[in-house]
Amino acid sequence: MATIGLTTRLSRMGAASVLTAAAVAVPALLPTTATHADAATASAQALRVAASKKGSPYQWGAAGPYRFDCSGLTLYSFDKAGKKLPRTTGAQYNSTTHIGASSRRAGDLVFFHTGGSVYHVGIYAGSGKIWHAPKTGTRVRLEKIWTGSVWYGRVR
Repeated sequence: MATIGLTTRLSRMGAASVLTAAAVAVPALLPTTATHADAATASAQALRVAASKKGSPYQWGAAGPYRFDCSGLTLYSFDKAGKKLPRTTGAQYNSTTHIGASSRRAGDLVFFHTGGSVYHVGIYAGSGKIWHAPKTGTRVRLEKIWTGSVWYGRVR
């Protein structure tokens, strides 16, 4: 009886190893899945880069590595993660895949808007918060989203 139990456990372990190997290998074989995984990895890395810039001073037109404006921080963060973004907030909005609030995830971009035009951008950190470079006289920080006038974009 003990031999059968051991054989069954070894057989299950082998099956689990095969399933684990397949789960790791198959996404690389499917271009669409690999692209989504790469984008998620880049977004997570960009989020870490933005967080590492906590306390950096805001400077209009600056894109790092020591000073940032809002779109400069997102540009710098995604660049370090291997993804290219345009320089301005509006161009960044136009270059992303637009998603609803219910689909947002950490690493997505959050665009603040008035009417039809965006005026500010940050990187979604989860729990209703963003990393951003707010305005002159402030520093890069984590802050709660303060308005419902936001749109979300996912970097491709």
